[in-house]
Amino acid sequence: MKSLVFLEHYHGQLEKGGLGVLSKAASLGEASGVVLGEGAGELAERAGAYGATTVYVSETAGLSAPLPQPRVDALAALVERTSPDVVLFGASVLASDVAAGLAARLEAGLNWDLTDLVLDGDELVGTRPALGDTVLVDVGWTGAPRLALVRAGTFDPVETGGTAAVESFDVEPSDFSTLAELVEQTQEESSGPSIEEADVIVAGGRGLGSPEAFALCEQLASALGGAVGATRAVVDAGWYPYSTQVGQTGKTVSPKLYVACGISGAIQHKVGMQGSGTIVAINRDPNAPIFDFADLAVVGDLHRIVPRLTELVRGRRSG
Repeated sequence: MKSLVFLEHYHGQLEKGGLGVLSKAASLGEASGVVLGEGAGELAERAGAYGATTVYVSETAGLSAPLPQPRVDALAALVERTSPDVVLFGASVLASDVAAGLAARLEAGLNWDLTDLVLDGDELVGTRPALGDTVLVDVGWTGAPRLALVRAGTFDPVETGGTAAVESFDVEPSDFSTLAELVEQTQEESSGPSIEEADVIVAGGRGLGSPEAFALCEQLASALGGAVGATRAVVDAGWYPYSTQVGQTGKTVSPKLYVACGISGAIQHKVGMQGSGTIVAINRDPNAPIFDFADLAVVGDLHRIVPRLTELVRGRRSG
């Protein structure tokens, strides 16, 4: 199986989601990566450590802004040149736009929200949750190239210690691809890692009681060197930013440690964090659904437990 993996990069770093997909692709056969935009050449060699045998790079001026259509042009040209069996994307806002545009351009099939990829003989089979993530279904493709968008946080990057050959290529943007212009790009200030990248997440739900109580999660996350997450209910209520939402309609995360504070554990939230290494749940309700899949259940008042836990963590670190 010959794969081409779209690798996003921001602030001089390749995104974890794309590297995880690249590692999975390498386990299925020959995997190549593609890095586009300013600074692509400097980042390309790093992809070799995650299984890429070749990395294609282009720093054409039209790729400097994070707009989808110029990237569709680049990938369409690269697909024609290299004839991959499958083109893979780690889900993000930009990658989703690019994947959809490429599928339309190539008249190719696109399966999305995949949580696994396996080979059945010579056929690639994807796994996709359905019916509110209550069942898993197998999906396939009727033609080539096969396009696949993998759910964020599904695959962890695995370093192989390998190296990749780097090949540059030029892109001739289509006339319509140059009509859009990025006027301004802003980024929300954050003092810690994003929830997609964090090894530790402390998440809060309605059980916190008020938006001010999120300070408890922030303090514990800071002590643990992690990030703060939230449920849909609290972000809809305006208690915390939407960028921190974990769940079916938010982000899928897989940290080493997930601490759920005042979260009941509805299925929509579970599907976004069930891949976590260790799940610790703190809730006053002993019958909360989250206790059914938590590794450690703490029944009690989080307003007393979380500050004490933060104090103990800080004491252990300072000692």
